[in-house]
Amino acid sequence: MDIQEMAKSAKTAALQLTACDTDLKNQALEQIAKSLEENREAIIQANQEDLRRSEQENLASPLLKRLKFAESKIADVLAGIRSLTQLEDPVGKTLLSAELDQGLELYRVTCPIGVIGMIFESRPDALVQISTLCLKSGNSVLLKGGSEASATNRILTDLINRATIKAGIPQGWIHLLETRSHVMEMLKLDQYIDLIIPRGSNEFVRYIMDNSRIAVMGHADGICHCYVDDEADLEMAVRIVVDSKTQYVAVCNATETLLVHQQIAAGFLPRLKEALDQKEVAIYGCPRTREIIAAAPATEEDWQTEYLDYKLAVKVVENLTEAIGHINRYGSGHTDSIITANPAHAQQFMNLVDSGNVFWNCSTRFSDGFRYGFGAEVGISTGKLHARGPVGLEGLVSYKYKLIGNGQIVADYASKNKTFTHRRLNQNCPV
Repeated sequence: MDIQEMAKSAKTAALQLTACDTDLKNQALEQIAKSLEENREAIIQANQEDLRRSEQENLASPLLKRLKFAESKIADVLAGIRSLTQLEDPVGKTLLSAELDQGLELYRVTCPIGVIGMIFESRPDALVQISTLCLKSGNSVLLKGGSEASATNRILTDLINRATIKAGIPQGWIHLLETRSHVMEMLKLDQYIDLIIPRGSNEFVRYIMDNSRIAVMGHADGICHCYVDDEADLEMAVRIVVDSKTQYVAVCNATETLLVHQQIAAGFLPRLKEALDQKEVAIYGCPRTREIIAAAPATEEDWQTEYLDYKLAVKVVENLTEAIGHINRYGSGHTDSIITANPAHAQQFMNLVDSGNVFWNCSTRFSDGFRYGFGAEVGISTGKLHARGPVGLEGLVSYKYKLIGNGQIVADYASKNKTFTHRRLNQNCPV
């Protein structure tokens, strides 16, 4: 099937999906979990094939770590699917109800977006998360994962497709794209595809935006920061920074740059370096940092780099204002955290840092749809329209207006025979 046929069938399925109720979608999700559980060995075998090929092609270590889909990650995606069944269906929720006139009622009701084109990195767990979120929110999906994960992606898509057909979901709601040419073709299919979500660098997201008429929800670089304030608990700060950087380095919510207030730098940085040395983290420091601890010189490029590796850029700043300015200049609008005991400093940081996720006294690694209780995520939007931050179920629906009348016509209001009441109601749409 060529890409146009895939998109066309996805559009047909999307229209049918809008009629699928919550119970059917949850049954399909349970069937997906059961199928993945029963086929663990085959999935791991396919993933081993991808890993062997990627190792032979000298794929970077952080990317190999993303690619690996072993028992622990399978267990995580199964838990994610089952938690998704417990979440409220985002479709059909009444967001607004109003009486325009007696017997003429307006409702704003959530509905699926339609067909979503998803371009993501070599993470098989992302394929499962994305497809199940799309299913629960009533959307069809065209998936294009990294070529490194081709064998794993094929078996996962096939198992998910078969499981949902068995449960009664319309055939054609999910398709796997496998070549770069498929992506280029997809960008042209605005008559079938309603939204594209690309996960990757700022340059990649910009390229997608510049080459398609389809709406794009960008998931760009994760240049995340921790700022250790002059009123921080230093023991807490060490724990948070180490977790933010090393708990899992090959992800977009790992901290890449650390900012440290000059007043506590001499007491804090040696303690932090001792902890980071145990994790074998390479430090790139500004001149003031290198006066305190051993570090490689940081360049302008380091402040703009998403390492996805055991590397951390460190800068000593004069005050909170400089820290905020640095983040807003070099950050990607993803996730930034302040460690401080001063609520006023925290408030200033959280109000003025222009990012989708701003934290106080906690790790940037919490920036995640599953940890937020959203049922995983299709990505973390660094834009400001429609959805921002982790995009879970609520970010995958739009809305429509439903107007229910009883023979009313506009001529009566234009002639002043009738007037609008515009009275807010507090009730769900009846249809």
